[in-house]
Amino acid sequence: MTSRTRQDVVHFASEFTLWGLDMPQPAGTYRVDYDEESIDGASWIAWQNVGTFLHLPAIVAGSPTKQMMPVDLADLQSALKKDQQQ
Repeated sequence: MTSRTRQDVVHFASEFTLWGLDMPQPAGTYRVDYDEESIDGASWIAWQNVGTFLHLPAIVAGSPTKQMMPVDLADLQSALKKDQQQ
């Protein structure tokens, strides 16, 4: 089984909360890492998410202290969708 980490950047226009984070996070742009494992088939390769990590604080915060927090992918997608509807 092969694994990879895919990186993305997400933007929140307003403050948001996610399960597992101690407090609401400010609006901003955040880096997200997706750990994935391959699902091998006879003639194709697909990738399955096995971990999602949100980098704190937001990219523009400029804090010398950085954290990478595990988050639930469905919770992150839900929070992004909610943010876009506001």
